[in-house]
Amino acid sequence: MAEGIEAKQEKTMKKILLIISCTILALGTSCGPNMIRLYFLRGGHRVWLCSFLESCGFPIILIPLFISYIHRRRSAAATQSAKVKMVLIEPPLFLASLVLGLISGLNNFCFAFGVARLPVTTSSLILATQLAFNALFSFLLVRQKFRVYSVNTIFLLTVAAGILAMHSSGDRPSGEKSKQYVLGFVITVMVAVLDGFIYPLVELVYKKVKQTINYSLVLEVQFVMCLFASFFNIIGMIVNNDFKLISSEARQFEHGEVVYCIVLVGIAILSQCLLLGAIGVVFCASSLLSGVIVAAILPVTEILAVIFFKEKFNAEKGVALILSLWGFATYFYGESKHAKKMKKNVSLAEAEVPQVLLISNP
Repeated sequence: MAEGIEAKQEKTMKKILLIISCTILALGTSCGPNMIRLYFLRGGHRVWLCSFLESCGFPIILIPLFISYIHRRRSAAATQSAKVKMVLIEPPLFLASLVLGLISGLNNFCFAFGVARLPVTTSSLILATQLAFNALFSFLLVRQKFRVYSVNTIFLLTVAAGILAMHSSGDRPSGEKSKQYVLGFVITVMVAVLDGFIYPLVELVYKKVKQTINYSLVLEVQFVMCLFASFFNIIGMIVNNDFKLISSEARQFEHGEVVYCIVLVGIAILSQCLLLGAIGVVFCASSLLSGVIVAAILPVTEILAVIFFKEKFNAEKGVALILSLWGFATYFYGESKHAKKMKKNVSLAEAEVPQVLLISNP
């Protein structure tokens, strides 16, 4: 009885955590690229600095980790169980997180480079294709099962991205060379591939390591990933002499040094929201759902770009937005229906157990 109540509470907490993760993932996805674009449009030029900011907010993870440690200690004291470890991550998972962090560091640089060269509306539509790569790698790495509504969602979001892609010509920023624009386009496609690869790989790591995966451990994995992604980008900043040029860039920033600092801090916070949200969704649900949310929110990113940067929003982008929201709604409807079906099956199975016992014990 007590175990059933505990399992129900755990399930409820996981649902709450999923809602929070989805919210901060949506916030980071919609506002992060626009904040980075603001940096480049108003006088920023340091791509390595931006890529570093995308992961350097990881010390904030120490707050929930500390709270979790205190909670575990109190629970252990109440039940008189064994001594609680402060750090849960073990060497194999640490090494896997290190490798994932270096891949993330490369991905951060590619993302910053693409946003520096392309309008947000263009980079967003390219990044929408990450859902297809996510679906592919989810199938190859973690054998993600595709239900009818999942396939329908992927189809709708891919069509939305295709509609936008067909009308992306002629949006090269004034003063930018065609070669730079094409390079930015290609590298942004690389970001979509890496985005589609990283989270299924994280999900695979969770399944392969011989550790019980809880949210505290997930946060530790994220901490290690961001730490080594930051190291990767710091090396790039040193090679590119970014540390010497930050102060002069701040003075030349269009809106002044104070706004410059606010923009940098904003990039770090919003990027951490995106990362924590994504890793939370992978833990609570799947890497495919993470990809669906990112793809569904991308049109919102474009609307913000239209409002703040006066980028064009034509009828095709409106249709793409409707298709994306439709796909997003389809996915959640299907998941809700599947969850109810599973719950019904569990209830029927539990009801059959007493009858079997009665038959075997007359």
